[in-house]
This record gives sequence, structure tokens and C-alpha cells, in this order.
Amino acid sequence: MDKKLEPVVKALQDKFGAAFEEFRGEVHAFITVEQIIEALTLLRDEHEFELLSALTAVDYWPQESPRFHVIYQLSSLAKNVTLQLRVPVNGGQPKVPTATRVYDVANWREREVFDMFGIEFEGHPDPRRILMPEGTEGYPLRKDFPLGYEEPQFTFNFEEIDLRKPYAKE
Repeated sequence: MDKKLEPVVKALQDKFGAAFEEFRGEVHAFITVEQIIEALTLLRDEHEFELLSALTAVDYWPQESPRFHVIYQLSSLAKNVTLQLRVPVNGGQPKVPTATRVYDVANWREREVFDMFGIEFEGHPDPRRILMPEGTEGYPLRKDFPLGYEEPQFTFNFEEIDLRKPYAKE
């Protein structure tokens, strides 16, 4: 672990009882839903993590508890280090408090996570869909979302696929 991250890790362990794992030089801290806003504020105000560089989610379906992890990738430009906060969320009605009061950039990123995974951010100022059209049912990055399929056309199946193509009628 980077020496610059050790006081940050200690602060998160002492204040929140956060669990940590390190993978290929990246440090991941596991924070509960109830603690995420306070943890983000602590990191921004006391440890110089001024940039929320990414906010996304992971779906562990068919596992239900927790089904999702909401991932906050934070960067400290002053210290040249990054830290990842992971928030486990159950699958029934996944909800996390909004981080827009801590990081302004969270507004659009939370909308993307909602649109693709269906994870609601409570208190979000504009919870509309951003990537998918209004009225779209389901969330495309969930593992239980049905996949569309179109068979690729090759020389061995050209005639079979060509018969199914909707050509204009004369």
C-alpha cells in the first residue's frame, strides 16, 4: 500500500470500522450505505480527495445480499493517490443517499448508475434517465436483463439470414 494512503486507511478504520482489501496496488474500502456521505465528506475535507473521478456499480446477481456494489473512485491530486469506496447494496429496492452535496460531479454519474442499474440515489436533485429513452423498462447493465441476439452473417449461412431480412417490397 502507498505510504500516503496509510493515514487515510487508519482514519476510515477508526471512524467507520471500514474493511479494506488491496488488489494490484489499489486500495478498496468497504463502507455501509448509512456511512457513505460522512466518509466522502471526511475524505474530501480532511484528506484532500478533491476529485470524484468515477462512480459506477457492479451487479453480483444471482446473489441478493448484497446484489450490488456502488463504487466511488476518489483521487487526491495533491497527494497523487486514488482510493476506491465500495458500498454493498441489497437487491430488493437498491437505494443509496446522493453524493451531490459533497461532489457536484456526482449528479450526472448517479443518473447514469440509476439508468443502467436501477439503483436509486435518495435526495438526488434530478433523478431522470439520462442514457436510455423515457419509458424504457428495465436496466441494461443488470445481469438479469434479457439480451438481444442477432446471428452474424457468414458465407455458410448467407441465404438463410438473407431470407429473414426485411427488404422493401416493390
